[in-house]
Amino acid sequence: MMTTLANRLARQSTADHATPSHRTRSHPSAGSGLDLSPRLRRLVALVALAMSAAATIALVRGLSGIAPYHSNVRELAIIVHVATVLPAIPLGGWLLLSRKGGRLHRTLGRVWVGLMVTTALAALFIGQGGGALHISPIQVFVPLTLAASWKLVTAARRGDIKTHRKEVLILFLGALTIPGLVAFAMPGRMMNTWLFG
Repeated sequence: MMTTLANRLARQSTADHATPSHRTRSHPSAGSGLDLSPRLRRLVALVALAMSAAATIALVRGLSGIAPYHSNVRELAIIVHVATVLPAIPLGGWLLLSRKGGRLHRTLGRVWVGLMVTTALAALFIGQGGGALHISPIQVFVPLTLAASWKLVTAARRGDIKTHRKEVLILFLGALTIPGLVAFAMPGRMMNTWLFG
């Protein structure tokens, strides 16, 4: 489903802002950052701003003691997961909306992929204390994150910007946004408790 949505969004973006087929690694994109359709740019900006604001408020409330205590704050996997996913939200939005192809974009893109892979791997260990294997439906995003990360890196290296953009959108709008919304909306989860408790 997410791949279908990302394919549709990528086609819309490509149709709205057609890029010459001769673009290669040396000419990675328009460079203006306007390689997404205006509608998709608004969606990315809204997601990045809203989730960054919610995460910041929740973190400040939780760590300052304003929000109720949540026992998950002591679980190492959750600490690693939260510490890597929180900066990935605004950074992913910035990468999608900013100028593409330069050294800064490539460097911060590597950082973002590292954050996404680390947060996905940490998610595998959430709730695993006590011996019994615990699999959560939200962990379906772990293989999606790992596969999309691999594809976006290999696509960028071979100069396939269309595939690269599609996989970044899958990661940002799928593997980052959907679990993030669940974390904020589902009662009992740490971010929900810290934001609304």
